[in-house]
Amino acid sequence: MKIEIVALRISPGHNYKGRHGAPPESHPLLTLPEIECVAGRGIRGDRYFNHAPDFKGQITFITVETLAEVQGILKLPSLDFGAARRNVLTRGVDLNSLIGATFELGGVTFEGVEECKPCYWMNAAIAPGAEKQLRGRGGLRAKILGDGVLKTGWADLRVIQTAVRPAA
Repeated sequence: MKIEIVALRISPGHNYKGRHGAPPESHPLLTLPEIECVAGRGIRGDRYFNHAPDFKGQITFITVETLAEVQGILKLPSLDFGAARRNVLTRGVDLNSLIGATFELGGVTFEGVEECKPCYWMNAAIAPGAEKQLRGRGGLRAKILGDGVLKTGWADLRVIQTAVRPAA
């Protein structure tokens, strides 16, 4: 299936992590035409590169559709889609369907680990009420299983192994 990689972003530092009770930092969010994904390590140049062994958030995804809906619900005149601080902004895919799945996007292999749950900082980064509106659709945290380069534009998404769901 073809999906669109709308934007690719990295940040060299943490603006919100570990900042409870303090103002956010001001590390820039860099928008790039391509990013280098390194298996088991993350995105070269990103704040989470080499963060920890087996780290679940080596790369993060969110959809344009979700952010546009949040913009409408919160009645925001505009929304910088980078405010969510996810690495990959996509169009045309249900990211929750990739939780627990192994998939390939643009020739790079990933394991969808879990929802990228929104935190209270979303209320500051986007607008009051954003955390609540993003619950259950805050994006996807994934591990990088194979080295490669992701580029903006249309890309093939192929599910290699579907999520194993426990029997009810």
